[in-house]
Amino acid sequence: MNITWLMRMAKWARRPPSMLHVKIAAVAFLAAIVIVVVDKLGYWPDWAKLNPRGLRNWKP
Repeated sequence: MNITWLMRMAKWARRPPSMLHVKIAAVAFLAAIVIVVVDKLGYWPDWAKLNPRGLRNWKP
């Protein structure tokens, strides 16, 4: 662990984030989890998916 992270942790210990920032981060995290779960269950619409790229679908 370098000194930058130690300084950041000390700053957070002295002045923690506000409850509003904690709520915003929690909502963003939960939204991402919901999107991943909906996609894995197969309920995410096809028009909202990216087309796969790379060598996975490469055909000679």
